[in-house]
Amino acid sequence: MKVLMIFDQIQAGMGGKERSDLPPGGKKGSIGSAPMIEPHLKNVDGEIVACLYCGNDYFKENEEEVTKKMTAMVKKINPDVVICGPAYNYKGYAYMCAVIGKNLKDKTDIPVVAAMSKENEDIISEYKDALHIVKMPKKGGIGLSESLNNICVLARKMFDKKDIEELAKKICY
Repeated sequence: MKVLMIFDQIQAGMGGKERSDLPPGGKKGSIGSAPMIEPHLKNVDGEIVACLYCGNDYFKENEEEVTKKMTAMVKKINPDVVICGPAYNYKGYAYMCAVIGKNLKDKTDIPVVAAMSKENEDIISEYKDALHIVKMPKKGGIGLSESLNNICVLARKMFDKKDIEELAKKICY
């Protein structure tokens, strides 16, 4: 299962809040925080083929353009699954994950999984019916390993076109 990750500038390893103006880009393979999910992906026969990224403020100021560009990049790379996040409790990143994830779901046949913590409740309530959003702890919270595993198991079931209803009730908002 070929996986594409969507990151903000921090999770991509491209800088902190001072780099929130980073325009969208991408790299083949694994970057930034991607290695933390890789052992969980291996358990479901998945591997990261590419990571796309964009700064939170750049996204907010250029939402339509970035969403179109990222959707085009995803179509070109053609992964089996897209994982937007994990966004933890970062509001700007969670919003980007939700917007891009919903757009990918609407404009491609590629399964999409997003992940964020309950601190993003306004984004979750707006997008939970349009997108599978896996529950996860805030940055530094307890339960990260379990959440990363849940993201990967859900992604695999979606890729395999299996029934995910019961699993989604347990692990998604």
